[in-house]
Amino acid sequence: MREIVFDTETTGLDCLNGDRLIEIGCVELLNHIPTGKTLHRYVNPKRPVAYEASLVHGLTDDFLRGHPGFEEIVEEFCDFVGDSVLVAHNAGFDRGFINMEFGLCGRQPLEDHRFVDTLVLARRRHPNAPNSLDALCARYSIDTSSRVKHGALVDAKILAQVYLELMGGRQSSLLLSTLRPESTAIASLGAVRVRPRPLAPRLTPQDAEAHRAFLATLGGDPLWLRYRPSDRPAA
Repeated sequence: MREIVFDTETTGLDCLNGDRLIEIGCVELLNHIPTGKTLHRYVNPKRPVAYEASLVHGLTDDFLRGHPGFEEIVEEFCDFVGDSVLVAHNAGFDRGFINMEFGLCGRQPLEDHRFVDTLVLARRRHPNAPNSLDALCARYSIDTSSRVKHGALVDAKILAQVYLELMGGRQSSLLLSTLRPESTAIASLGAVRVRPRPLAPRLTPQDAEAHRAFLATLGGDPLWLRYRPSDRPAA
């Protein structure tokens, strides 16, 4: 299963009142494991950044003026995202800005059902508790030292860790059976110790006989006997 955890930064808070997207960061997850593939782009909004917003993310008009408009990176964004599930914190905000930009490019909006909102997940799991991204990082002991200011890619990477915790924990998401032995996730576990002698069987002959006697009371031709040649009745 492929998912894209993403975050955006904007000129302000209201996409219906002229505010534009100025930064987008995406992190790819495959079977709930970060693959290392990311997409990060700054976007020229072709309008001023609100002063209050610049205090949050530190992006200025002069800096953004040298970057492409959204219409120049939309194809790259769509190619990276594909038809994957999109994960965001307070997803309605990010979805609104993405779909506004899509509309300005003459594209169809992304469907609501494609989005997973980690804020909704957090409120279900931790009702009556603070569920901002910072609060969730503190709750799950996630390192945010790289986050001097809000930034789309750094926040997407942090959110990916939070999302895995909300889905049951990072360790339970390794899905080791689906990974090759040489994979990074396996290697990070260190050397695998081999048991010197197999454990002795705990099933006694009396247990096996009692089980066979029980099966005999069922009658008919149970399906499982087709896969137990030793128990199959003689023709």
